[in-house]
Amino acid sequence: MEDADLGDEYGWKQVHGDVFRAPSMPLLFSSCIGAGYHVFTVAVITIVLAIVGEFYTERGSLLSAAIFVYAASSPVNGYAGGSMYARFGGRHWIRQMALGAFLLPSLVCGVAFLINFIAIYYHASRAIPFTVMLAVTAICLFVILPLTLVGTVLGRNMSGQGDYPCRVNAVPRPIPDKKWFVQPWVIVLMGGVLPFGSIFIEMYFIFTSFWAYKIYYVYGFMLLVTIILAIVTVCVTIVCSYFLLNAEDYRWRWTSFMAGASTALYVYLYSVYYFFFKTKMYGLFQTVFYFGYMGIFSAALGLMCGTIGYVGTAKFVRKIYSTVKID
Repeated sequence: MEDADLGDEYGWKQVHGDVFRAPSMPLLFSSCIGAGYHVFTVAVITIVLAIVGEFYTERGSLLSAAIFVYAASSPVNGYAGGSMYARFGGRHWIRQMALGAFLLPSLVCGVAFLINFIAIYYHASRAIPFTVMLAVTAICLFVILPLTLVGTVLGRNMSGQGDYPCRVNAVPRPIPDKKWFVQPWVIVLMGGVLPFGSIFIEMYFIFTSFWAYKIYYVYGFMLLVTIILAIVTVCVTIVCSYFLLNAEDYRWRWTSFMAGASTALYVYLYSVYYFFFKTKMYGLFQTVFYFGYMGIFSAALGLMCGTIGYVGTAKFVRKIYSTVKID
């Protein structure tokens, strides 16, 4: 028997029996969240290291530090993704662990191999030596994968139990028709506008340091911008998800993740503008080189922002539904 207030209400309270239902494609979703946690951890640690040390004095030292931090912090990926997949009731945890571990590295390696193939064809100096590619593959197989496995095992055993304030109904509730502006795809596209606006100026300086070979040394400001980005992303995705839940649509997990991740779409569109109006690049190799690496950057940013948005929204959803009294 439901509380009297609950029966008289419309909107988000009506979906209390489905709001904590596992999302569609839980294996992919939990892998994306794990990878997003990983990218955020690497970004924060690398920026702090850049503030403490003088990485801008030697080109390439920051990239080396980021690769080391990425490999060393792999248990974060496994713990976050593995525990979430266990809470969703997933059974193929080895597949989830492997997908989470190789989600971003496979994209990086795929783009790098394509660019390398074109570089060799054009006899460009940007070609990556075979030994370097072999070393990266070895790091993925013998460092990142085992550490991700450790994190996954810990996550499944330590926080793999779902403790939700509302019981999930056996039969999913039908999702009613709603107006176009609360459709998930509209919410997702609108969700990235404000977060992109908060980092728009900083993107120009980052792009300039990378593509115009200017020295970037204001890492303290970058840390501040990262914090602002996280706060804005959480606020926007919470509002977006609240609109969705109020329309009696309980598919907030993917929507909150994609709404945060859509920031990367606007960053990539800005990179297209930057390529044509701010750089003097031309030819097949330079074009593929630019858009390939901007694709990697945008994908990593999307995973990070999507995870930040989802985590903030999950805390909000848990909080509001813990106040709903059900007998």
